Formats: sequence, structure tokens, C-alpha cells
Amino acid sequence: MKEFDVEDLAAFNGQDGKPAYIAYQGKVFDVSGSKLWKGGLHMKRHHAGKELSAELPAAPHKEDVFERYQQVGIVRQTTEPERPIPAFLSALIERFPFLERHPHPMTVHFPIVLLLSVAFFNVLYLMTDDRSFEQTALHCLIGGILFMPVAALTGLFTWWLNYLARPMKPVKMKIILSFVVLVSSIMVLLWRIADPVVLDTEGMGRVLYVVITLAFVPLMSLIGRLGAGLTFPVEKK
Repeated sequence: MKEFDVEDLAAFNGQDGKPAYIAYQGKVFDVSGSKLWKGGLHMKRHHAGKELSAELPAAPHKEDVFERYQQVGIVRQTTEPERPIPAFLSALIERFPFLERHPHPMTVHFPIVLLLSVAFFNVLYLMTDDRSFEQTALHCLIGGILFMPVAALTGLFTWWLNYLARPMKPVKMKIILSFVVLVSSIMVLLWRIADPVVLDTEGMGRVLYVVITLAFVPLMSLIGRLGAGLTFPVEKK
């Protein structure tokens, strides 16, 4: 059967009238006739013209779905493994497939929601003068700071494992924005510890404190949007 390498396969992306081919477990299938692969995109996530062995196991169907499609070739074997990883890690991932893609999407939600909550509860405190809201904002700030390194480490691990740590603009932007958020959140925490009544004191200090905490909303939203774009790419129409 015809052998395909990465460049060959990319030409069959299902766009501009081209056939839609996908590779799975070393086999290449023609999915052009499937309505689920219209335009070379499946479920607004999986793209034709690519090797999808690492993506499709998470889909809500079994491997027998490929019996519906014609096999048109095989993936050309390379002399070097595409993703060289230590044997113990490979065995661990095989035993717990969850570790391959899910640790970062799971852990990143904690700092996102906690730091968004800082702004939310500070605003509630300013509106109601209920001290419990300000205390809750402080606790959320501490929790967000504690979870950020966990989310960052799992993100770097996923980037290395699934993308070979290749330069990617969304990943670079996430790293920069995460560093900005981590530094600013630590600064706000130290400020709050040094001045527990910063939100009760009139002046530019309170204004700046509120502005910084409110900035967590667009910053964390953008970080989440960049991550979602990697997992669920949005196609231009």
C-alpha cells in the first residue's frame, strides 16, 4: 500500500476539494465521504491530514469505527521515535492513559476560577462593606497562587509530551501571561498582608489594588482562551 509521511498526509486535509485522510495506529484512512468529517474537521476538534493516534482514544467510540472507512495506505516508519520518552514514563502512561493529556486541563481550572473570584469578592466587599467577602477574596488569592505552579508544571509536561516542546505561539503567550499573573498575584498578597485595610483606605493605593485584582479577569480569561484554542481549535468560516 502507499506509504505516507507527515508532509504527504498534510496534503489530504479535506479542504479546497482535497480528500480527507487521517492516520491511526500506522494506518491511513479515507474519511472524505463522512459527513462527520466535512471540510476535514471532525467535531470542531480533530483535523484531517494528521496522525490522530494520540487524540482519538479520548473519543466516545471504539476503534471499530475505522471499519467504515477505506484504508488507503500506511504511515512510513522513521528510524527515530517521534516522541522519545523514558521507559518508566511510557509504562506509566500506558497504565494510566489519563496522564497523557488530562492533568493540565484538570489543574488549570483551579487557579483560573480562584483568581477570578478574587476580583469578584473584592467588588462585593466594596459594594456591601461585608468583611467576609474581603476575607474570602484573600483566601481565593492564596489558593490561586498555590495552584499556579501546579498548573504550570502540568502544562509544561503536556507541551513536552504531546508537542515535543515545539515553539508554539499560544504556548509562548500562555507562559508570559502566567508569569505576569503569578508575579502580580504575589505582589497583591504581600500588599494585603502588609496593609490589611488597604480596601478601607481612601486614595490611589486602594484604586491601584482594585485595578490589579480586576486585571486578573481579562488575564485569566485570555490564558483560558489560549488553552481552549489548542484543545478545541476554532476554524475560520
